[in-house]
Amino acid sequence: MARGSDPPPQLVAAGLDFPTSVAAAADGAIYVAESGLPFGGAEAGGRIVRLGADGGKTVVLDGLRAPVNGLTAHSGSFYISEGGAPGRISRWRPGDGRETVLDGLPAGGNYHTNMAVAGPDGWLYFGQGAMTNSGVVGLDAVDLAWLRRLQHPVDIPGYDIVLAGLTFATGDPRSEDEAATAVTAGFAPFGDAAAPRARIAGALPCTAAVMRCRPDGSRLELVAWGLRNPFGLGFLPDGRLLATDQGADDRGSRPIGAAPDLLYEVRPGAWYGWPDYVGGIPVTDPRFRPERGPQPGFLLADHALLPPPEKPLLAFAVNAAATKFAVVPDGAARWAGQLLVAIFGDEKPMTAPRGPRVGRSLLRVDPADWSAHPVDTGPFERPIDVAIAPDGASLLVLDFGHFEMKPAGGLDAVAGSGRLWKVRLD
Repeated sequence: MARGSDPPPQLVAAGLDFPTSVAAAADGAIYVAESGLPFGGAEAGGRIVRLGADGGKTVVLDGLRAPVNGLTAHSGSFYISEGGAPGRISRWRPGDGRETVLDGLPAGGNYHTNMAVAGPDGWLYFGQGAMTNSGVVGLDAVDLAWLRRLQHPVDIPGYDIVLAGLTFATGDPRSEDEAATAVTAGFAPFGDAAAPRARIAGALPCTAAVMRCRPDGSRLELVAWGLRNPFGLGFLPDGRLLATDQGADDRGSRPIGAAPDLLYEVRPGAWYGWPDYVGGIPVTDPRFRPERGPQPGFLLADHALLPPPEKPLLAFAVNAAATKFAVVPDGAARWAGQLLVAIFGDEKPMTAPRGPRVGRSLLRVDPADWSAHPVDTGPFERPIDVAIAPDGASLLVLDFGHFEMKPAGGLDAVAGSGRLWKVRLD
């Protein structure tokens, strides 16, 4: 292979049901978390499968709360992030039973409890997605392939906030009268506009945040708030914590247009702008005017009560759906010290008006200047996780599988279409 060319991938395993995470045990065995989402006739309920040398899979743990969004190896065990009803983080050691580390995490909304990662300080860090697109429960919840229900939990702020008084009127599907209207305030249930200027105290656990706890689940703490959906989380060799944050969509009662996904350094006590800023820029800026509604206004009344909104290290493409990343070891012959990021891709027309496809690929990020570079390797349908293989000389790329939104609504998904690939780093 000529140096400088992108290495072709090697298929490791096929027949996976909408997998989200890949991790290796200390003995080199590879494990994959299947989300448990019943799309395309797939079996409901999250699972952990062990991959054999021939690519065959053996279910080693099941009955997990879907969607399973994270699987992280640490100190001989795996930490499992379970998204559903309520969210939960479990610890599991191959050959033993599952132990609950944290339970009662926010669930039942737009996003979920995301991956956990062990920090160099001995704490367990994890992301928690928002319950809504941009702070308001709206009719878009019915359109989301993974939700499809209107009444669901509201967002919980991590810091004290004051609402600015905005309310949002929509049709009311709860009424038999087609002309009926529902009015909803921010951080309130659908149809509840009783307190549009409410003062809401920060709480734990909260949504749209990165939190941490001790490995046994004790001493839950807020790290930072205002990350809409921090799906990918990881530490650089120098100890800095990075997160991919998926930007707001052009949908719902408070649509936000052209909001990119972002890569952030997560700093304790910082605010990352959600629901009123995108990458340090206010949602009132004309660049965020949506096609499906008016220019958004501020949902919060007094931003001076919060830390200044953080700016990102990098903005990905709008609707890219940046998911998880891996840091290539310094000793690798190819891409040493670089981040390889899985770009899941858009979900148009559900989350934005129709347009050209975005993502469904890998992206290389150079931490020297936080520049992004396409990686010409595949074929991937929906890459969602990347990890360094046990041999240290390969990159594992996990593909969620065939998952596309139909132009007229609905979902085109194929059970068993998930795959695991290996890309050489030399």
